[in-house]
Amino acid sequence: MAEARVERRLAAILAADIVGYSRLMGADEVGTLAALKAHRRKIVDPTIAAHNGRIVKTTGDGMLVEFASVVDAVACAVSVQSKMVERNEVAGPRINFRIGINIGDIIIDGDDMFGDGVNVAARVENECEPGGVYLSEDAFRQVRGKTEFVFDEVGERTLKNIDRPVRIYSVRMAEHEAGGPRPTEVIAAPTRPPIKADNSLPLPDKPSIAVLPFQNMSGDPEQEYFADGIVEEIITSLSRIRWLFVIARNSSFTYKGRAIDVKQVGRELGVRYVLEGSVRKAGNRIRITAQLIDAINGAHLWADHFDGSLEDVFELQDNAALSVAGVISTPDRRSDRL
Repeated sequence: MAEARVERRLAAILAADIVGYSRLMGADEVGTLAALKAHRRKIVDPTIAAHNGRIVKTTGDGMLVEFASVVDAVACAVSVQSKMVERNEVAGPRINFRIGINIGDIIIDGDDMFGDGVNVAARVENECEPGGVYLSEDAFRQVRGKTEFVFDEVGERTLKNIDRPVRIYSVRMAEHEAGGPRPTEVIAAPTRPPIKADNSLPLPDKPSIAVLPFQNMSGDPEQEYFADGIVEEIITSLSRIRWLFVIARNSSFTYKGRAIDVKQVGRELGVRYVLEGSVRKAGNRIRITAQLIDAINGAHLWADHFDGSLEDVFELQDNAALSVAGVISTPDRRSDRL
């Protein structure tokens, strides 16, 4: 019997997921599900429909959406993220999405879709910052010059299970003030000094820190997402401190699962301080252990642990971030300050 013909087509694929979903569910399962349903009903699904998208698949913490146009996919993604910023100010618990977009050949199987185009979109989304929208280079080429958005070059990334490096771009609303970026202008990614001859980045002109992925000490692979979510929240809390330069999650998480030399991390990321630690969860109890290291000489500057129940997880994360900031800003290190 002849093989059934495989249906293929070119499509723009949007992949989205919820940042720290396992942590949110662990802290308030009922409230998280109710908030997610409300977000979808009021914002996500209507916005997708308005931009001619088709929801192909949903999981507990994410979805795949197909568009005939990359322009529609990008406009939809930016609209969703903009509306979520406003909604999170008035509706809890706070939920943030990551969104990745790619264009590629997909295989249609009933109402589902598969193929390399889908896989790249999902991997680009994994690299994305919370609340952000990232595009593959293929998608960027199709949308450049056709929207009122500004694109920042994130850089070339080696993505899991993708056999070639993929250059990634982030997208944001254009700033229409005088002297601001022009619509569809591409901004070179990190605003950092040039790399030195030994491939190390010079330190910025204010205290700088990278938060590495914390170890999951629970012995349960499912808790890996919980540990990653805690690190993301600590990064977010530190990023709110204006005098502190904080390396983005997508850069620090490239060290996940690797044996690292803190001094090498400092040179590669251009930071003075590195925060590493672990997360242990047992029943309804959680312990966050963290240690701050001077990446120049490898010296341990501070270490502590934060214990509490799952209901206290947000407070524990904030306490860890504030403790780290307090150590960095002590008088004997104020020479690093602006």
